[in-house]
Amino acid sequence: MAAPENILEILQQADALHEVPANELQWLIDQGELVRFAEGDFMFSRGNETNHLQIVISGRINIFFDQKGQRRNITTLGQGSITGVLPYSRMKAAGGFGQATEESYVLLLHKDHFRTMICEQFGLAEALVHVMTTRVREFTKQAQQNEKLLSLGKLSAGLAHELNNPASAIVRGALALKNNLKSSPEQFKVVTSIRMEENQIDTINEILFSKVANNPNCDLSLMDRTDLEDEIMDWLEDRDIEDADLLAVNLVENGWTIEDLETVDANLPREFYAPVFRWIDNVMTTEKLVQEIDDSAQRISDLVKSVKSYTHMDRGADKEWFDLRTGLRSTLTMLNHKLKGKKIEVVENFEADLPEIKAHPGELNQVWTNLIDNAVDAMESGGKLELHAYRDREFVRIDVLDNGSGISQEVLTQIFDPFFTTKEMGKGTGLGLDIVKRIITNHRGDIKVESQPGDTRFKLCFPIELVEAG
Repeated sequence: MAAPENILEILQQADALHEVPANELQWLIDQGELVRFAEGDFMFSRGNETNHLQIVISGRINIFFDQKGQRRNITTLGQGSITGVLPYSRMKAAGGFGQATEESYVLLLHKDHFRTMICEQFGLAEALVHVMTTRVREFTKQAQQNEKLLSLGKLSAGLAHELNNPASAIVRGALALKNNLKSSPEQFKVVTSIRMEENQIDTINEILFSKVANNPNCDLSLMDRTDLEDEIMDWLEDRDIEDADLLAVNLVENGWTIEDLETVDANLPREFYAPVFRWIDNVMTTEKLVQEIDDSAQRISDLVKSVKSYTHMDRGADKEWFDLRTGLRSTLTMLNHKLKGKKIEVVENFEADLPEIKAHPGELNQVWTNLIDNAVDAMESGGKLELHAYRDREFVRIDVLDNGSGISQEVLTQIFDPFFTTKEMGKGTGLGLDIVKRIITNHRGDIKVESQPGDTRFKLCFPIELVEAG
């Protein structure tokens, strides 16, 4: 395909340039260079120095990132699209890749011409500055959305695991409860036929349900528990009670002692031992299964509350008064599976009367996710993570400390740069800490980092009285 000859007309039809005077567009053409890219050629590659304003005159350029070893397409630039370095831009290197999907011609203007353009070609400079501000706004919005999706991906597997455990426990408990209750009608028939004094029944009931409500043996050592089980099993066998070994385990687990059994013995005729102890065993098992189901259901409820708190899915988009400790704890819950997987010790040191700040809780939870997730990645199994939240004069301060591998001094100056990552290819996008800094800046806060092997500290502060921008 031959090079286009109507370059001026193409520029005039571009959305960003249609109001720029023709003589200024002609200046752009005269100072620029028309470059041909064959299908598959790269117009720019990640990390390469960017020195040119780039305007697609014909053809198509696909913009993509390499994420987790896979190509992730961002957009396709067609005729009239503008990319590359722009006036007042601080871009030094390409963050992604630009590859021609067909034969394409691109007008390049070296940044050395920008000073002259700003001083003499006012309409063109103004249009390109508008392109830059729009690009920054759209990039920030898209980058934040991408990072939210990446954070969600990190959390989803762990959350599924956390929910699966109590859900499975409920299913198992319900099935066991169903089987246990099958024997209740027969036991009820036998128990109701027993002739006992009312005070005797009350005594046995009092012991039974006091044990169900309060278990004094829960702190027994393994040796003491085994000794007590053997002692109770001997007591039951001496009275010809069936399955004495299983019953002894259940009795000890529910806090029974030999003294309790002697009290039952004093109030229970010998011929009723077997049905009464079967009934006691059944009641204790039923209560235990109900308690396990209740605990598991409460665990699921707590997880759902943590998810709602983390995402603030039932809140509006406006800033609201927010306790930073709530977000930190919700994030720990969301990342609990990863923390447990590496046996990370978590130390919380939160000031009791920490003031609230006005914030976007969902955005701040994104900050905690990135910092804690990075800390876990940097630590070996058995590492230690410390979270501190405290007031410092007119600020609320949050410190995130880990004893991982640390960050080299050469890297420290770059960790908040867009697309910079210390993780190997496919394990990091480089967006995390850039997004963290943007969110903190948006909250009028500040973040600093100090690091050496075995001691990395991210220090954040937020003003207590936050005045919103108009």
